[in-house]
Amino acid sequence: MTGRRRASRSGVLALCLLFGSLVACGGQPAPDSARTAVQRLLDRQSAAVLRHDGAAYARTGARTAYENLSAVPFASWSYRLTSLRRTGATATADAQLGYRVRGYDTSPVTVGRTLTLRLTADGQWYVDSDRPAKKAGRQLWDLGKVSVVQGTHSLVMGVGQSAEALREYRSLADHAVPAVSAVWGTDWTRHVVVLVPGSLEGMAGLLGAPAASYRGIAAVTTGEAGGSGDAPADRIIVNPEAYAMLGPTGKQVVLTHETTHVATRARTTSATPLWLSEGYADWIGYRGTGRTPVQAAPELQRAVEDGDPPAALPADKDFGFDSEAGELARAYEGGWLACRMIEDHWGTARLGRFYRAVGAHKKRAGAVEDAMKDVLGTTLDDFTAQWRDYLKDQLA
Repeated sequence: MTGRRRASRSGVLALCLLFGSLVACGGQPAPDSARTAVQRLLDRQSAAVLRHDGAAYARTGARTAYENLSAVPFASWSYRLTSLRRTGATATADAQLGYRVRGYDTSPVTVGRTLTLRLTADGQWYVDSDRPAKKAGRQLWDLGKVSVVQGTHSLVMGVGQSAEALREYRSLADHAVPAVSAVWGTDWTRHVVVLVPGSLEGMAGLLGAPAASYRGIAAVTTGEAGGSGDAPADRIIVNPEAYAMLGPTGKQVVLTHETTHVATRARTTSATPLWLSEGYADWIGYRGTGRTPVQAAPELQRAVEDGDPPAALPADKDFGFDSEAGELARAYEGGWLACRMIEDHWGTARLGRFYRAVGAHKKRAGAVEDAMKDVLGTTLDDFTAQWRDYLKDQLA
């Protein structure tokens, strides 16, 4: 029952009690009734998305929003309303959007959204805007109209990109997937989703981070490390500005590197140091390119020539995107050469076994040491000394 004064007559009280679940005494929809109406609206909008019915969508919300996402092959799309704050004929809603991309996501990607709504003259709710919730990253369709190119092993989606550019990404991704499977194995999804925004700022928006954090970074892979392997959120997100600066070989190395992260994610845990996860991804990325250590590790080569080779394997902090450019490059190069050394001395199969053994450890402490002992038959100290000699041998 609403209103500032208690009703004094039994007839008014009875009327309010009778209709309390549907309308308040003041004639405005009660909170539960409004929530139900808005949830039904979002259900109708979701059905329109899945049916690719632009006219039905326009009866529930702004058509521009539909046009931005209409090309994406969704297998599911639904909202769960979590809160509704109403002021007269307008309202703000918080909701969880769950969606799956057909053929790629095994379970829904769930993201927070904030919607503004208004009540139309005929008493129907209408979605005026649908944007990321506070602290949530944008979705690709928040950036503009999405174009889609389907590959044999990949799905490439872009905003502000030509069809020719997206087809190039598709070719690179379709090459990367079998290249990764050839050495890692086939116990992964064996397909990738590549998102190509129109700018560095767009990339940062998808990641919910400042653009400065990714300047100079050609691509990143999202997804929770140590997941079951069935998590849906693996996306390779490209920085088109940095990517455009690469030559053909560099572009392929980057896509293969990021595809390796998709393949290995289920075996990459908090026990896995970054020198191993990033080094292994680079190791697969460079396979078959003909790049020599001198060509692929120029920063470490300079350090070796200057008589200042690293004393230890790269630490996790060395891989921070805010690290000095030379330091970051040396970290990646050092991890790559460590994995390359394992291949040279112990073979490709044992490198894969070593990676899995480290990730299977219950905690970081002792993970590398135990795997080196069990798989490679060495100690961390001996491995590090051998790696330092390897750097000098390969980069001198």
